Amino acid sequence: MFHFPLYQVDAFADKLFRGNPAAVCFLPEWPDDIVMQSIAAENNLAETAFLVANGSGYAIRWFTPSVEVELCGHATLASAHVLFECLNFSDNEIIFHSPRSGELKVSRKDDMLFLDFPADDLTPCDYICEIESSTGTRPTATWKGKTDIIALFENEKQIREMHPKLNEIATLPCRGVIVTAPGDEVDFVSRFFAPQSGIDEDPVTGSAHTSLTPIWSNRLNKTSLTALQLSARGGELHCEFLGKRCKIGGKAQLYLSGNIQVEL
Repeated sequence: MFHFPLYQVDAFADKLFRGNPAAVCFLPEWPDDIVMQSIAAENNLAETAFLVANGSGYAIRWFTPSVEVELCGHATLASAHVLFECLNFSDNEIIFHSPRSGELKVSRKDDMLFLDFPADDLTPCDYICEIESSTGTRPTATWKGKTDIIALFENEKQIREMHPKLNEIATLPCRGVIVTAPGDEVDFVSRFFAPQSGIDEDPVTGSAHTSLTPIWSNRLNKTSLTALQLSARGGELHCEFLGKRCKIGGKAQLYLSGNIQVEL
């Protein structure tokens, strides 16, 4: 029987029970994928991050309850929070390496953590009819990123009141659908639906903002942006567009820590 430390953190949250909960599990080496997938399913959170020490940094992978994903912002933020606040990581920047997304950095400034992620590669596409059918509202534009479809709408009210047909979204060829519009009190708002990845609606999606940040930076002609994800839990993000990369900032709160017992 093996014992591994496990933490649960509310990411992109300035207090508990907001933002997006993620589990963070530290491993001495990579087990079989089925073990990590089973742990993620048992945790039953949107994402579980698994970390293995790698020199002065950490290798990182992310699993939903049903699949491994290319990139996860909130679980990376949660991982950095654990390292800084629970495990006394001494530097102000942590370097993670993902086998699917390359080098990822998280820096600390006061009580804010900033993800440094690659900006998404976006291509205009025509999913107007499919998004209108699945959301009940016609978007003004759609893009396809590396993993997601992004749909632009006219105003925040449309995003807040959206009740999508998840069975239709689940048929689209993507990890999930990001819906976005100008914000009433922030630069932009969004929601993220990913039933095809086992997540009907993600509370706060850091990786989605690698797509949203370049879109809104271009539309608003500014590089520093404020954002809200309008899920039931809600989350605040501070975004900066750096050309080929994005910085995505937020706070995090530790909810629990303990150990899990697993037979490998």
